[in-house]
Amino acid sequence: MTTFIVPSFDEEPWPSLGGPICDLIEERAVFGPGSLKGEPARLDDEKRAAIWKAYEVYPRGHELAGRRRFRRVRISWRKGTAKTEFGGWVAFVELHSEGPVRFDGWDADGNPVGRPVRDPYIPLLATTQEQVMELAYGVLYTVCTEGPDADLFDPSLERIIRLGERGADGKAVPLAGSPNARDGARTTFQYYDETHRLNSPTALSAYEAMEANLPKRPLDDPWSLGTTTAGEPGRGSVAEKDKDEAELISKGEVDEPELFYFHREAGTHDPTTGKEYDLSVMADRIEAIREASGPSVAAWSDLRGIAKQWDRPRADPRYLERTWLNRWTQAEAQAFDARRWKDELAKVGATIPRRVRRKVTLGFDGSRWKDTTGLVVTDIETGLQQRFGLWAPDYADESPDGTPEVRVHEVNEGVDEAFKVFDVVRMYLDPAQGWDEQGATWAGKYGPKKVLFFYTDSRNLRRTAEMCRSYAGAIKAGEVTNDGDEDLASHIANAQKREIKMVDDEGQPLWVMSKERHDSLNKIDLAMAGGLSWQARLDAIASGVSTSPTYFYTASTTRRR
Repeated sequence: MTTFIVPSFDEEPWPSLGGPICDLIEERAVFGPGSLKGEPARLDDEKRAAIWKAYEVYPRGHELAGRRRFRRVRISWRKGTAKTEFGGWVAFVELHSEGPVRFDGWDADGNPVGRPVRDPYIPLLATTQEQVMELAYGVLYTVCTEGPDADLFDPSLERIIRLGERGADGKAVPLAGSPNARDGARTTFQYYDETHRLNSPTALSAYEAMEANLPKRPLDDPWSLGTTTAGEPGRGSVAEKDKDEAELISKGEVDEPELFYFHREAGTHDPTTGKEYDLSVMADRIEAIREASGPSVAAWSDLRGIAKQWDRPRADPRYLERTWLNRWTQAEAQAFDARRWKDELAKVGATIPRRVRRKVTLGFDGSRWKDTTGLVVTDIETGLQQRFGLWAPDYADESPDGTPEVRVHEVNEGVDEAFKVFDVVRMYLDPAQGWDEQGATWAGKYGPKKVLFFYTDSRNLRRTAEMCRSYAGAIKAGEVTNDGDEDLASHIANAQKREIKMVDDEGQPLWVMSKERHDSLNKIDLAMAGGLSWQARLDAIASGVSTSPTYFYTASTTRRR
């Protein structure tokens, strides 16, 4: 079962207000619009765990004892898992006059005790006005009109007011489009529905404005909740930004994170059999949907009915994979078969011999600034690839304008070493991002017929696309192998297809490898270098370089070169 949870669940749980909050939801809330409208709310184990985590507080003795651990909580579940209900129910307990949602001391057993928020203000954001009643506000409206505590609220389509002894005592409001004057109010809790849709400048502005409101009421420990399905990579949505931050947290690059992130998706392999899912097969689709659902949701879902959507005429498999399997990276969007590269083509411990100066080709790609630079070597005889160098911008050695820069002398040393230990037949390099001068120097040093520029941008799109297709084909056919290097495997897995509005001689669309978006943290420079190195091998063979081992003779022995 594939989940990505950061910070992960702790061996010893933090104190939390979650238990009584779950009880209040199941005792006082109901389902919103839909087949179960008006039925008592039910929380499965996963939703209970998410609520527990969302309401964790710092333990006794800590300088922040009783304060919320997480200011932001983001949940990513597949379509049809009652995410909207979940958001509406949390908004309900945040608004409720008896909701135990803020710390109010410790009981005799040392457990935190909760209290309701004083004068709550709760905006719920939807991307369009038409969605307001369809999403979390519609759930909250139903709970406050048809639930057992309807007498505690004054609901309308514009606002839901909490009633107290003196009348109005806090409210929840639906928001759509962009923030206005009232959106600058001092919020105590706010909810974002389907954050993968928040990608327009207007929506992003609304989101940033709302997040900026959270610190205005520090005594009420305000926070925000967002739920979503996986989005489209490269759109720059709120969901994508949350995912990127979660990845940084998982790498240990964020101290004391204020974000809790919970994502569930279908992996590439069936966890019970170990076999790769084939989404053209009904049974595999059912099992993939089951995995993306989790046990509780799978128990009541029509898995077969969902799986049959792939068989509809003109079905969009990428959309179905994104929404029902909750995958950010859809199989059809990946440039290369990353699983085959890592599981079947990796020959861990294999190496290209250096003593005998094997005939090889090199591929070089990257940027001197703000990105990595990679060098990959390919053995002409066997097709084995190895990472020979990977350099990142050195923040301790900044360029004159303050931009982090790769240490050029280290790259020079790496290239020189490759030419020293191997018989380099050909080197393809993309000079576009600051390596033109160095490339010219290498060509002058080692020969212009060996060191050749290979642009991978708009100047050379068709040739780049043909290179990418050849590399993908070699991976599929098992013609290229690797030594199991983790960085090279990661870059291969990160590479996405980007169609270029060109077709081949048979009318098939062409594509080039790229990041999912230009500022992605997921690097692909070694993948591009690998493709260039592979293309250099193919072109060298086409020019007459033999793939057979070379033998030379001495007076006493025959040696293989």
